[in-house]
Amino acid sequence: MPGLLIRKEIAMALKIFEDCVACGACEPVCPNQAISEGDPLYVIDPEKCTECVGFYDEPQCVPVCPVDCIHPDPGYRETKEELLQKKERLQAS
Repeated sequence: MPGLLIRKEIAMALKIFEDCVACGACEPVCPNQAISEGDPLYVIDPEKCTECVGFYDEPQCVPVCPVDCIHPDPGYRETKEELLQKKERLQAS
């Protein structure tokens, strides 16, 4: 169809910013085990973060964070399809 614009929904891996109080609430809710304790902040491995695509409708770490320090990481832009492929690859390994 001429003039039809097909948009791919772009998502991003999540990142924990410096407001983190290292409470650890986010780590157990990640289905990909992408969150780990860093020094001094928790960190999200962008190679494992799928924003919970394929598991849940929304990222699970964001609502449990008491200081709202988990936000999209503009350095890791991926489509929902790419995130789903990443999830499948992680589950297979």
